[in-house]
Amino acid sequence: MRVTGGTARGLILKVPKNYDIRPTTDRVREAMFSMLISISDDWSRCLDLFAGTGALGIEALSRGAGWIDFVEKQPRCCDIIKQNLKTVGFSQQSHVYRMNVVKAIGSLEGEYNIIFMDPPYADKSLEDIISQLNEVKFTVKDTLLVIPHSSRNELAREYGDFRLIKDRKHGDTCISIYRKEADN
Repeated sequence: MRVTGGTARGLILKVPKNYDIRPTTDRVREAMFSMLISISDDWSRCLDLFAGTGALGIEALSRGAGWIDFVEKQPRCCDIIKQNLKTVGFSQQSHVYRMNVVKAIGSLEGEYNIIFMDPPYADKSLEDIISQLNEVKFTVKDTLLVIPHSSRNELAREYGDFRLIKDRKHGDTCISIYRKEADN
């Protein structure tokens, strides 16, 4: 797996062996960031939920994001995220939280411009988590929620104040981007 764009383009990211994670492919990440560039120019503070290898957040940093918080519950994956951040030179622009996403949603503070959420395709809690994100203080008007998900798992056009603004299908993966329409 490699970084597909920006200042770290072409650098190889480490992937854990024998873990039940599905890293987002290079092709899907390229499409996702192409969509994002046309939608948002504020990448100052981002969040990568279900971070896995950290590829989505690292890609955002490479393309100009100011800060990324990574949330991942697997200790080995957290170690790999830290190694990948060191490899690409972004350790000083990030923090890795080793906790589950539900706990993180209840404890994170500040405001995020973009939230990446890439849970395992078999995770049945996706829609519940989107609904929870609608209620937290760190999502504000114009926060973008970017979700690569199985094309067999169709998401709703809205979740509370989050409205679907763009989606695109790439093989078995669908990229859905939501924008929050109002503050809490």
